[in-house]
Amino acid sequence: MNNLKGAAIIGQSGGPTSVINASAAGVFIEALKQPNITRVYGAAHGIKGILNEEFYDINQEDLKELELLKTTPSSSIGSVRYKLKPLEEDDSEYKRLLEVFKKYNIRYFFYNGGNDSMDTCNKVSKFFKNNDYECYCMGVPKTIDNDLWKTDHCPGYASAAKYVATTFMELRCDATVYDTPMVAVVEVMGRNAGWLTAASALAAYKGSGPDLIYLPEVPFDLEKFYKDVEKVYKEKNGQVIIAVSEGVKTKEGKYVPELVENNVAVDSFGHKQLGGTASVLANLLKEKLGVKVRPIELSLLQRCAQHLAAQHDVEEAFGAGAEAVKAAVSGVTDYMIGFERTYINGKYVCKYIKIPLEEVANAEKKVPLEWITKDGTGLTQDYINYALPLIEGEPAKAPLEDGLPRFAKLKKIFVNK
Repeated sequence: MNNLKGAAIIGQSGGPTSVINASAAGVFIEALKQPNITRVYGAAHGIKGILNEEFYDINQEDLKELELLKTTPSSSIGSVRYKLKPLEEDDSEYKRLLEVFKKYNIRYFFYNGGNDSMDTCNKVSKFFKNNDYECYCMGVPKTIDNDLWKTDHCPGYASAAKYVATTFMELRCDATVYDTPMVAVVEVMGRNAGWLTAASALAAYKGSGPDLIYLPEVPFDLEKFYKDVEKVYKEKNGQVIIAVSEGVKTKEGKYVPELVENNVAVDSFGHKQLGGTASVLANLLKEKLGVKVRPIELSLLQRCAQHLAAQHDVEEAFGAGAEAVKAAVSGVTDYMIGFERTYINGKYVCKYIKIPLEEVANAEKKVPLEWITKDGTGLTQDYINYALPLIEGEPAKAPLEDGLPRFAKLKKIFVNK
């Protein structure tokens, strides 16, 4: 236990998930218990909220509402996609952060997010150290993409995977009721790693999933795609369901939308903005096969479906937040809380581990190629064995009011406003 006393702040960054609030709850509730943490703040829209000196006083929130965050989707304090400039190019934002931290005596910093968020946490921590400001910085993992380095899985993935698998099972029931041909192309999130699209294989494992699955780990070949679809089309009387990751690329590095568009917008991190893969492929297939083709984009639904959350996911997300606080107040800094898979008496158990921020920052973990079938259109039993334990169990659901979920309602009282 270190003896440093001061305030704690948590910010969230990147795409939300159905359990990112559970991680925030873990940080808030544990931090409020710690005698060395004098105040607890929630940054409004991540690092940008700290730069703008806009954060909420969590000490004024009701504990009941903080508990309800466990069953409330998305980010109740607001997320952001904002990249700090490289320190060597411009140190003004880092100096501003240091100014704010000193003003409010913030000595514990928790950043909840994915690859880019861990990079931000790492950069801030290093700057503070180089400027002799004692602050304990910890990363709290989050991403439905499941691509954070050195952790067995990521908070948010299991619940999103469960939603994807369930949706494909339901879709199979609906899309095959008619005696007329129909091809459904379903676009699932995932830029460079196909973990979420791979979850559709869980539906196939249950005999009610897609016929073809395409991940970004394997170069996308349009001509092979046509042949794959035509083969299944003939075998299944014109009824075909396809799962495709939004981030599939040709061997030349082109995303599918770039096959018909010259320019694709980029976000603040320099990543090309994805979306439209299903629509493009549906139009191409319609021209090729001359049949009804329906594009379906799961979009935000796959990451906000708290009603299908996995029990382990909610519990582990909350635990990751609490573990980050416990580590920080004990004197640990510059780490991300990660997950290690173990089995006790044959039953899955998650163990919390600490991973150096500099190792996880901007690193990606992709679906192992050996888990993808040789023809590149499915997943092997290895993936099924990996994913099934993660989606087991039903967590406590949000309480119902008038038959609808009662989500957390934070007061969101700004500090000094």
